[in-house]
Amino acid sequence: MPAALSKIDAPAPAPAFGCILLWVGLATFVGGGCKGIPTLGERHARQDLATVETSYRPQRERPPLPTLRAESGLGEFLQFALLNQPQVEAAYYDWAASVQRITVERSLPDPRLTFSTDIASMVMSLMPGLMMDLPGPGKRGAAANVATAESEAKYFAFESSALRAAFGFKKAYYELYFIDGKIRVNQETLRLVGEVETLARAQNEVGKVTLQDVLRAQIEQERLTSEIANLEDSRNPLLAQFKGALGLKADDAAPPVPRSFESTPLDLTSEKLLATALARNPRLQAMEAEVRRADASLRLAYKARVPDFSLGIDADVKASPIMVRPQVGITLPIWRDKTAAQIAGAQADKQAAEARLSAEEIALAVEFAEKSFLIREASRGLELLTVRLLPKARQSLDVARSGYVSGKIDFLNLLDAERTLLDFALSEIDAHLQRELALADLSLLVLGTPPANAPLLPPNPAPGAERKL
Repeated sequence: MPAALSKIDAPAPAPAFGCILLWVGLATFVGGGCKGIPTLGERHARQDLATVETSYRPQRERPPLPTLRAESGLGEFLQFALLNQPQVEAAYYDWAASVQRITVERSLPDPRLTFSTDIASMVMSLMPGLMMDLPGPGKRGAAANVATAESEAKYFAFESSALRAAFGFKKAYYELYFIDGKIRVNQETLRLVGEVETLARAQNEVGKVTLQDVLRAQIEQERLTSEIANLEDSRNPLLAQFKGALGLKADDAAPPVPRSFESTPLDLTSEKLLATALARNPRLQAMEAEVRRADASLRLAYKARVPDFSLGIDADVKASPIMVRPQVGITLPIWRDKTAAQIAGAQADKQAAEARLSAEEIALAVEFAEKSFLIREASRGLELLTVRLLPKARQSLDVARSGYVSGKIDFLNLLDAERTLLDFALSEIDAHLQRELALADLSLLVLGTPPANAPLLPPNPAPGAERKL
């Protein structure tokens, strides 16, 4: 027999080992060197993430924060808060993780490297192989749609977190600004009462009034001094809230407080405000994304009726010639009650999501009406106080002082005029504060209007609007 044929009849172990290496290399290439085809929703989600990442976390690092000074505008403080607030950062990375899950859901399962052998008194066969599971048609796409809708809901949670952070800063900013206004009003009133005490002493010296008027003026001064001390002390927790709203820790340096006051611009006369809120409110958009997720989950549940497949191949490298064995497997979805339960559960989940969306729309309309009323009420109160009551209260105090000097008015009427002016001045500050808080709430949390330069997607079109499932 020729030597060449004898080598074929009695193969050396080297070719068998080479075949094993070939299978391992093939499995490594298939498992680690391939990429799937992204879905349309996945591409849009990654584009949205890249857009926000550029301004919010470029290279997964926080960008340089604005340098805050007392002369800085409100916009710089808001930008600092949005970039530095840990709650916003957590919501951002939750969204980023959900975008990555879309790729996981639409990808094929990893192939499996198999190995089997037949052994009697010696190794009779040596069979390395490769197996691949293939989900039924449409299953990966449906799972990717579920993950896409979940990522949209996560984005709106991130946007809501950013708007809440902006409102939290504005609330702390307004409360701190108006507590300083109350301190100024009380200090001015204390000065006026000091002048009243001087009048009372002069009247007492000439015998027109008793020492009781002087003591009453001193009592009022003591009361105002105590109130000023309380207000100044109340600035400490407000400063802590202001610092926390900027995302600063306890051991960070205290930030400067803006000197200038900036109101929230909002045209309440527009008839489109409610429609804008229904179209742009991030809580509502998150609910809409939940409905899309539930709808995609229902479609995925219907796919449970479709069988899955597995394909594979192994080779007996001990045989001569080498024997190759293809393998084909298919799942049998025979448990109809389980499939029916999956579909019924997904249908109930969708109905619940739709009901929550309707409830949120109703709640949003009610909240819009309440905030609008608060703004109008506070505006009317401000107009009443600034245009009519405060000027009359100042005039009344001047008349009371003149009357006290001439002996036509007693000290209690003078003191009552001073307290009335103080009450009106403090009421004006309270009305102004309530109006600003309601304006900020309506603009940020109800209408979903982001601050300038906020690291968010443009409000129109809303994320997901062009890729509804």
